Amino acid sequence: MKPELIEELKNISILCVEDEDGIRETIVNTLNYYFKDVYEATSGNEGFELYEYYKPKIVITDIQMRDGNGVELVKRIRENDFETMIIMLTAHSNEEYLMDLINLNINHYILKPLNLKKLSQALEKYLVKSSKPVMLSDDLLFDLQKRELIYKGSEIIPLRKREKDFLYLLYEKKGSILKYEEIEFELWNDKEMTTHALKSFIKELRNKLPVNVIKNVPQEGYTLQK
Repeated sequence: MKPELIEELKNISILCVEDEDGIRETIVNTLNYYFKDVYEATSGNEGFELYEYYKPKIVITDIQMRDGNGVELVKRIRENDFETMIIMLTAHSNEEYLMDLINLNINHYILKPLNLKKLSQALEKYLVKSSKPVMLSDDLLFDLQKRELIYKGSEIIPLRKREKDFLYLLYEKKGSILKYEEIEFELWNDKEMTTHALKSFIKELRNKLPVNVIKNVPQEGYTLQK
C-alpha cells in the first residue's frame, strides 16, 4: 500500500469482531500498524455494543460466532447506518449466508485466511470511496477527505474544524438523526455541551452556509435536509 494511503488510515477507527482468540489477536496486531484506534470484540453482541459507543468507520467481522453471529451484527448496524464500511471474513462453508450479506450492503468480502494483501485491497477500496466529494444540495459539495465545503463547483466556504466535523457527522448519519448526545461526545471533547452553546454553534454555521442543509428534529438532534 502506498505511504500516503497508510497515512490517511491513521486517522480512522476500526472494529474487529472475531471469537477465535488467536485469529483476532493476529488481525488486531496487523490493524494496529495502520489505524489510530482499533477496537476488538469476541462476539456479535459485544461487537454491536462497541460499534454503538465508538462509531468506528470500518467494521471487520467473522460470520460464524458464538453469542450473536456476524450476519445479525450487520443487520443491526444497517438498520440506521449505510455509510460504515463492513468487511466480512468468510469461509467456503459460509455460502448459505451470501444472499443475506448481499442484501445488507456489505462492502467487501475476504476469504479466510486473512493476509496482508487481502486486507490492503479492502482498505484501499475504503479510501477510494471516502475520497469522493458528496452532494449536500444541488450547489453544495462536501469533500470528505479534505473536509472542505464547495459551493457551485469552485467557491470554498471557510469553516472552523468543529463545523467541518459536524457536517461530516451529518453526512455519516444520512437517512437518520444525529442525536444531541452524539454531537456532545464527538465534538465537545469531554466537555459539557449546553443547549445555548449548541444553538449558537448551529446558528453561526447556518449563517455561513449559502444553502441551508441542516434540519432540526426537536428533542432528538439534527439531520440533513432532503
